[in-house]
Amino acid sequence: MIRRRAAAAVAALLAAAACSRPATSPGAAPASAAPATPSGPRVVLPSGAAVAVEVAVTDQERARGLMFRESMPKQAGMVFLFDGLEIRPFWMKNCHFPLDMIYATKDGTVVDVLKNVPPCAPDPAPCESVTPKAKADSILEVNAGVADAQGAVPGAKLKWVEIPGR
Repeated sequence: MIRRRAAAAVAALLAAAACSRPATSPGAAPASAAPATPSGPRVVLPSGAAVAVEVAVTDQERARGLMFRESMPKQAGMVFLFDGLEIRPFWMKNCHFPLDMIYATKDGTVVDVLKNVPPCAPDPAPCESVTPKAKADSILEVNAGVADAQGAVPGAKLKWVEIPGR
């Protein structure tokens, strides 16, 4: 009887200890650690923060963009790559969340920023395009608010990392 009570007490203590701190694997960073720098294609913003990006190079990839997604992770984005500098209007058809659109050149110079661009109204309403004020060959789409928070303004520099042709 005493052994059973002692075993129950030890089990209760172990259960309480297991619930009192987050589970981590050996060598894992604590929960309060800063987010890890993403790997793969990414853009380093003027603040130094890195955003993991999907790269849209083909006409089909650029046409689909972020359509039909309900959201996008906080430190993520999509970069659209083009040949040659042009004024490139974009639209937010079938996108479900607002975006900042950072227009830049191959060398990373930000030439315009369209902030908090809302999604288009559901069909059959027309979907208006948004047009930058400057020519660009690279457009980075990030969640609304990121441009201001990370210092993306005309004249600032982006750093392209593991992005073909940039």
